[in-house]
Amino acid sequence: MNDSLVTIFGGGGFLGRQVAQALMARGARVRIAQRDLASAVKIKALGNLGQSQFVAADIRKPATVARALHGSDIVINLVGVLSGDFDAFHHEGAANVAKAAAAAGVSALVHISAIGADAASPSAYGRSKAAGEDAVKAAFPTATIIRPSIIFGPEDQFLNRFAQIIGSAPLIPVIGAGTKFQPVYVADVAQAIANAAEQPGVHGGKTYEVAGPQVMSMKEINRWIASAIGRDRPLVEVPGAFASLLAALPGGPITRDQLAMLGRDNVAAPGAQGLAALGVAPTPLSAVAGKWMVRYRKHGRFAGRAKA
Repeated sequence: MNDSLVTIFGGGGFLGRQVAQALMARGARVRIAQRDLASAVKIKALGNLGQSQFVAADIRKPATVARALHGSDIVINLVGVLSGDFDAFHHEGAANVAKAAAAAGVSALVHISAIGADAASPSAYGRSKAAGEDAVKAAFPTATIIRPSIIFGPEDQFLNRFAQIIGSAPLIPVIGAGTKFQPVYVADVAQAIANAAEQPGVHGGKTYEVAGPQVMSMKEINRWIASAIGRDRPLVEVPGAFASLLAALPGGPITRDQLAMLGRDNVAAPGAQGLAALGVAPTPLSAVAGKWMVRYRKHGRFAGRAKA
Protein backbone atom coordinates (compact mmCIF):
# COMPACT_ATOMS: atom_id res chain seq x y z
CA MET A 1 0.00 0.00 0.00
CA ASN A 2 3.08 2.13 -0.32
CA ASP A 3 2.16 5.70 -1.37
CA SER A 4 -1.55 4.88 -1.82
CA LEU A 5 -3.87 7.73 -0.83
CA VAL A 6 -6.46 6.58 1.70
CA THR A 7 -9.28 8.95 2.59
CA ILE A 8 -10.75 8.28 6.04
CA PHE A 9 -14.11 9.85 6.78
CA GLY A 10 -14.26 10.42 10.54
CA GLY A 11 -10.54 9.73 10.77
CA GLY A 12 -9.82 12.15 13.60
CA GLY A 13 -11.74 10.23 16.25
CA PHE A 14 -10.89 7.52 18.77
CA LEU A 15 -10.78 4.70 16.21
CA GLY A 16 -9.72 6.91 13.31
CA ARG A 17 -6.41 7.91 14.85
CA GLN A 18 -5.51 4.25 15.31
CA VAL A 19 -6.52 3.43 11.72
CA ALA A 20 -4.49 6.34 10.37
CA GLN A 21 -1.43 5.22 12.33
CA ALA A 22 -1.78 1.62 11.09
CA LEU A 23 -2.02 2.80 7.48
CA MET A 24 0.87 5.24 7.68
CA ALA A 25 3.05 2.52 9.20
CA ARG A 26 2.48 0.63 5.94
CA GLY A 27 3.58 3.58 3.84
CA ALA A 28 0.16 4.91 2.86
CA ARG A 29 -0.74 8.57 2.69
CA VAL A 30 -3.89 9.42 4.63
CA ARG A 31 -6.41 12.15 4.10
CA ILE A 32 -8.60 12.85 7.13
CA ALA A 33 -12.08 14.04 6.14
CA GLN A 34 -14.53 15.23 8.78
CA ARG A 35 -16.65 18.13 9.91
CA ASP A 36 -14.42 19.32 12.75
CA LEU A 37 -10.74 19.02 11.94
CA ALA A 38 -9.50 20.26 15.32
CA SER A 39 -9.58 16.76 16.78
CA ALA A 40 -7.48 15.42 13.91
CA VAL A 41 -4.37 17.52 14.59
CA LYS A 42 -2.74 14.75 16.65
CA ILE A 43 -2.47 12.60 13.53
CA LYS A 44 0.30 14.79 12.09
CA ALA A 45 2.74 13.45 14.67
CA LEU A 46 1.92 9.81 13.89
CA GLY A 47 3.50 9.75 10.43
CA ASN A 48 6.25 11.26 8.35
CA LEU A 49 6.32 14.76 6.89
CA GLY A 50 3.65 15.11 4.22
CA GLN A 51 2.09 11.72 4.95
CA SER A 52 -1.18 13.20 6.26
CA GLN A 53 -3.70 15.60 4.72
CA PHE A 54 -6.83 17.18 6.16
CA VAL A 55 -10.05 18.29 4.51
CA ALA A 56 -13.37 19.48 5.91
CA ALA A 57 -16.27 17.28 4.82
CA ASP A 58 -19.76 16.36 5.97
CA ILE A 59 -21.00 12.98 4.74
CA ARG A 60 -24.54 14.36 4.75
CA LYS A 61 -23.50 16.69 1.92
CA PRO A 62 -22.60 14.80 -1.29
CA ALA A 63 -20.61 17.66 -2.81
CA THR A 64 -18.20 17.78 0.13
CA VAL A 65 -17.82 13.99 0.04
CA ALA A 66 -16.92 13.93 -3.65
CA ARG A 67 -14.44 16.76 -3.13
CA ALA A 68 -12.84 15.04 -0.16
CA LEU A 69 -12.15 11.73 -1.90
CA HIS A 70 -10.96 13.18 -5.22
CA GLY A 71 -7.77 11.38 -6.26
CA SER A 72 -8.11 8.69 -3.58
CA ASP A 73 -7.12 5.07 -4.09
CA ILE A 74 -8.97 3.70 -1.05
CA VAL A 75 -11.85 5.05 1.05
CA ILE A 76 -12.74 4.16 4.66
CA ASN A 77 -15.93 5.36 6.34
CA LEU A 78 -15.77 5.39 10.15
CA VAL A 79 -18.51 7.94 10.78
CA GLY A 80 -20.99 6.99 13.49
CA VAL A 81 -23.07 8.77 16.12
CA LEU A 82 -24.59 7.51 19.37
CA SER A 83 -27.39 10.08 19.46
CA GLY A 84 -29.14 12.48 17.14
CA ASP A 85 -30.21 11.81 13.55
CA PHE A 86 -28.95 8.24 13.05
CA ASP A 87 -30.41 7.91 9.57
CA ALA A 88 -28.70 11.05 8.27
CA PHE A 89 -25.25 9.74 9.19
CA HIS A 90 -25.52 5.93 9.18
CA HIS A 91 -27.81 5.55 6.16
CA GLU A 92 -27.87 8.60 3.92
CA GLY A 93 -24.29 9.60 4.75
CA ALA A 94 -23.00 6.07 4.16
CA ALA A 95 -24.82 6.01 0.82
CA ASN A 96 -23.21 9.32 -0.16
CA VAL A 97 -19.73 7.97 0.57
CA ALA A 98 -20.33 4.70 -1.32
CA LYS A 99 -21.82 6.44 -4.37
CA ALA A 100 -18.95 8.95 -4.51
CA ALA A 101 -16.37 6.16 -4.11
CA ALA A 102 -17.95 4.22 -6.98
CA ALA A 103 -18.07 7.32 -9.19
CA ALA A 104 -14.41 8.07 -8.44
CA GLY A 105 -13.35 4.53 -9.33
CA VAL A 106 -11.47 3.85 -6.08
CA SER A 107 -10.02 0.36 -5.68
CA ALA A 108 -11.48 -0.37 -2.23
CA LEU A 109 -14.13 0.82 0.20
CA VAL A 110 -14.20 -0.27 3.84
CA HIS A 111 -17.40 0.61 5.67
CA ILE A 112 -17.59 0.41 9.48
CA SER A 113 -20.98 -0.66 10.77
CA ALA A 114 -21.71 -2.37 14.12
CA ILE A 115 -22.69 -5.71 15.57
CA GLY A 116 -26.42 -5.35 16.06
CA ALA A 117 -27.08 -3.82 12.64
CA ASP A 118 -30.50 -5.23 11.86
CA ALA A 119 -33.55 -3.90 10.04
CA ALA A 120 -35.67 -5.44 12.83
CA SER A 121 -33.59 -3.98 15.67
CA PRO A 122 -35.54 -2.46 18.58
CA SER A 123 -33.20 0.55 18.39
CA ALA A 124 -33.09 3.26 15.73
CA TYR A 125 -29.30 2.97 15.89
CA GLY A 126 -29.36 -0.69 14.86
CA ARG A 127 -31.93 -0.10 12.11
CA SER A 128 -29.97 2.83 10.66
CA LYS A 129 -26.76 0.78 10.62
CA ALA A 130 -28.55 -1.98 8.68
CA ALA A 131 -29.96 0.52 6.19
CA GLY A 132 -26.47 1.96 5.74
CA GLU A 133 -25.02 -1.47 4.97
CA ASP A 134 -27.71 -2.09 2.34
CA ALA A 135 -27.04 1.29 0.73
CA VAL A 136 -23.29 0.68 0.65
CA LYS A 137 -23.65 -2.78 -0.92
CA ALA A 138 -26.04 -1.40 -3.55
CA ALA A 139 -23.68 1.40 -4.59
CA PHE A 140 -20.35 -0.41 -4.11
CA PRO A 141 -20.87 -4.21 -4.19
CA THR A 142 -17.21 -5.02 -3.46
CA ALA A 143 -17.12 -2.94 -0.28
CA THR A 144 -15.87 -4.64 2.89
CA ILE A 145 -18.25 -4.19 5.80
CA ILE A 146 -16.83 -4.49 9.32
CA ARG A 147 -19.12 -4.76 12.33
CA PRO A 148 -17.28 -4.26 15.65
CA SER A 149 -18.63 -5.05 19.10
CA ILE A 150 -18.06 -2.37 21.74
CA ILE A 151 -14.52 -0.98 21.24
CA PHE A 152 -12.22 -0.31 24.17
CA GLY A 153 -8.92 1.56 24.37
CA PRO A 154 -7.08 4.30 26.28
CA GLU A 155 -9.37 7.07 25.02
CA ASP A 156 -12.66 5.19 24.85
CA GLN A 157 -16.00 6.37 26.18
CA PHE A 158 -16.78 2.91 27.52
CA LEU A 159 -14.34 1.64 30.17
CA ASN A 160 -13.28 5.17 31.07
CA ARG A 161 -16.85 6.34 31.56
CA PHE A 162 -17.71 3.45 33.87
CA ALA A 163 -14.40 3.83 35.75
CA GLN A 164 -15.21 7.48 36.51
CA ILE A 165 -18.61 6.50 37.91
CA ILE A 166 -17.24 3.60 39.95
CA GLY A 167 -14.42 5.73 41.33
CA SER A 168 -16.79 8.32 42.76
CA ALA A 169 -19.97 6.43 43.70
CA PRO A 170 -20.60 4.46 46.92
CA LEU A 171 -22.27 1.72 44.87
CA ILE A 172 -22.35 0.72 41.22
CA PRO A 173 -25.73 0.94 39.47
CA VAL A 174 -25.79 -1.41 36.46
CA ILE A 175 -28.36 -0.99 33.69
CA GLY A 176 -28.79 -4.01 31.44
CA ALA A 177 -26.76 -6.14 33.83
CA GLY A 178 -27.30 -9.36 31.90
CA THR A 179 -26.64 -8.01 28.40
CA LYS A 180 -23.57 -9.66 26.89
CA PHE A 181 -20.73 -7.98 24.99
CA GLN A 182 -17.47 -9.04 23.33
CA PRO A 183 -15.27 -5.98 23.95
CA VAL A 184 -12.69 -5.58 21.19
CA TYR A 185 -9.39 -3.70 21.45
CA VAL A 186 -9.16 -0.57 19.31
CA ALA A 187 -5.71 -1.46 17.95
CA ASP A 188 -7.05 -4.84 16.77
CA VAL A 189 -9.95 -3.18 14.96
CA ALA A 190 -7.56 -0.70 13.34
CA GLN A 191 -5.30 -3.47 12.05
CA ALA A 192 -8.32 -5.38 10.73
CA ILE A 193 -9.50 -2.29 8.84
CA ALA A 194 -6.03 -1.69 7.42
CA ASN A 195 -5.79 -5.33 6.28
CA ALA A 196 -9.19 -5.11 4.59
CA ALA A 197 -8.19 -1.90 2.83
CA GLU A 198 -4.88 -3.36 1.71
CA GLN A 199 -6.37 -6.60 0.35
CA PRO A 200 -9.70 -5.80 -1.36
CA GLY A 201 -9.28 -8.83 -3.60
CA VAL A 202 -9.43 -11.05 -0.52
CA HIS A 203 -11.88 -9.18 1.70
CA GLY A 204 -14.02 -7.19 -0.73
CA GLY A 205 -17.72 -7.94 -0.81
CA LYS A 206 -17.64 -9.61 2.61
CA THR A 207 -19.01 -8.75 6.04
CA TYR A 208 -16.97 -9.34 9.20
CA GLU A 209 -18.06 -9.24 12.84
CA VAL A 210 -15.00 -8.26 14.85
CA ALA A 211 -15.09 -9.01 18.55
CA GLY A 212 -12.74 -9.78 21.41
CA PRO A 213 -11.96 -13.24 22.81
CA GLN A 214 -14.21 -12.86 25.88
CA VAL A 215 -17.97 -12.69 26.21
CA MET A 216 -18.83 -10.61 29.28
CA SER A 217 -22.10 -9.37 30.71
CA MET A 218 -22.51 -5.71 31.59
CA LYS A 219 -22.36 -6.70 35.25
CA GLU A 220 -19.13 -8.64 34.73
CA ILE A 221 -17.57 -5.71 32.89
CA ASN A 222 -18.39 -3.35 35.76
CA ARG A 223 -17.03 -5.85 38.28
CA TRP A 224 -13.79 -6.14 36.28
CA ILE A 225 -13.39 -2.36 36.16
CA ALA A 226 -14.00 -2.05 39.91
CA SER A 227 -11.31 -4.64 40.58
CA ALA A 228 -8.86 -3.05 38.13
CA ILE A 229 -9.09 0.33 39.84
CA GLY A 230 -9.13 -1.06 43.38
CA ARG A 231 -12.62 0.16 44.21
CA ASP A 232 -14.62 -2.58 45.91
CA ARG A 233 -18.21 -1.40 45.51
CA PRO A 234 -21.57 -3.20 45.73
CA LEU A 235 -23.11 -3.78 42.29
CA VAL A 236 -26.81 -2.99 42.11
CA GLU A 237 -28.85 -4.13 39.12
CA VAL A 238 -31.18 -1.34 38.00
CA PRO A 239 -34.73 -2.70 37.40
CA GLY A 240 -36.09 -2.28 33.88
CA ALA A 241 -38.92 0.02 34.95
CA PHE A 242 -36.54 2.38 36.75
CA ALA A 243 -34.12 2.29 33.82
CA SER A 244 -36.99 3.38 31.56
CA LEU A 245 -37.65 6.34 33.86
CA LEU A 246 -33.97 7.32 33.74
CA ALA A 247 -34.01 7.07 29.93
CA ALA A 248 -36.95 9.49 29.81
CA LEU A 249 -35.06 12.20 31.71
CA PRO A 250 -33.47 14.97 29.63
CA GLY A 251 -29.70 14.60 29.95
CA GLY A 252 -30.11 11.32 31.83
CA PRO A 253 -27.41 8.63 32.07
CA ILE A 254 -28.92 6.67 29.18
CA THR A 255 -31.21 7.44 26.24
CA ARG A 256 -34.30 5.51 25.23
CA ASP A 257 -32.50 4.20 22.17
CA GLN A 258 -29.46 3.08 24.15
CA LEU A 259 -31.77 1.27 26.55
CA ALA A 260 -33.42 -0.45 23.59
CA MET A 261 -29.97 -1.51 22.37
CA LEU A 262 -29.34 -3.16 25.75
CA GLY A 263 -32.29 -5.42 25.03
CA ARG A 264 -30.07 -7.52 22.78
CA ASP A 265 -26.64 -9.09 23.30
CA ASN A 266 -23.79 -7.44 21.40
CA VAL A 267 -21.76 -10.51 20.43
CA ALA A 268 -20.56 -11.96 17.13
CA ALA A 269 -23.05 -14.26 15.42
CA PRO A 270 -22.19 -17.98 15.44
CA GLY A 271 -20.07 -18.81 12.40
CA ALA A 272 -19.45 -15.16 11.47
CA GLN A 273 -16.02 -14.32 10.07
CA GLY A 274 -14.11 -12.06 12.43
CA LEU A 275 -10.66 -10.85 13.40
CA ALA A 276 -8.95 -14.13 12.58
CA ALA A 277 -10.25 -14.02 9.00
CA LEU A 278 -8.79 -10.51 8.75
CA GLY A 279 -5.40 -11.70 10.00
CA VAL A 280 -5.61 -10.30 13.53
CA ALA A 281 -5.30 -12.16 16.85
CA PRO A 282 -7.80 -10.72 19.38
CA THR A 283 -6.39 -9.08 22.51
CA PRO A 284 -8.04 -9.88 25.88
CA LEU A 285 -9.33 -6.95 27.88
CA SER A 286 -7.22 -7.91 30.89
CA ALA A 287 -4.01 -7.96 28.84
CA VAL A 288 -3.97 -4.22 28.09
CA ALA A 289 -6.70 -2.23 29.85
CA GLY A 290 -4.95 -2.20 33.22
CA LYS A 291 -2.30 0.10 31.72
CA TRP A 292 -4.69 3.04 31.61
CA MET A 293 -7.16 2.01 34.32
CA VAL A 294 -4.51 2.89 36.93
CA ARG A 295 -5.42 6.56 36.60
CA TYR A 296 -8.70 5.83 38.39
CA ARG A 297 -7.11 4.24 41.46
CA LYS A 298 -7.29 6.27 44.63
CA HIS A 299 -3.53 6.88 44.57
CA GLY A 300 -3.08 6.52 40.81
CA ARG A 301 -0.39 4.22 39.49
CA PHE A 302 1.25 4.20 42.93
CA ALA A 303 -1.82 2.71 44.63
CA GLY A 304 0.08 -0.45 45.43
CA ARG A 305 2.66 1.53 47.43
CA ALA A 306 0.14 3.53 49.42
CA LYS A 307 -0.33 2.72 53.07
CA ALA A 308 -3.67 1.31 54.08
